[in-house]
Amino acid sequence: MSPRGRYSEEAAQDELLEPLEEQPSKSARKRAAHAAQALGERLIALKDSDLLALNLPEVLLQAVREAKRIKARGGLARQKQFIGKLMRELDTATIEADLARLRR
Repeated sequence: MSPRGRYSEEAAQDELLEPLEEQPSKSARKRAAHAAQALGERLIALKDSDLLALNLPEVLLQAVREAKRIKARGGLARQKQFIGKLMRELDTATIEADLARLRR
């Protein structure tokens, strides 16, 4: 193997390792995704008036309302995953706090 080829492999290896240290692990990302989806399921269980009180983004509110209408098991599962995806882009701590406030 030429020195150039070995250098390229080492450089590629270094490039792969650097971002991994900054990113959360795959397990941590999966835990966050499952937590976001579980929070979405709790939103689906709420009454429409309670959903409006949470001041959710419009796209999330529409996705939750759509999930309430879906009866097919597979379709509902996909919608819950979509809601989880939307939730991961938001600050879920504020939604959790609003849900706790609603329960009181």
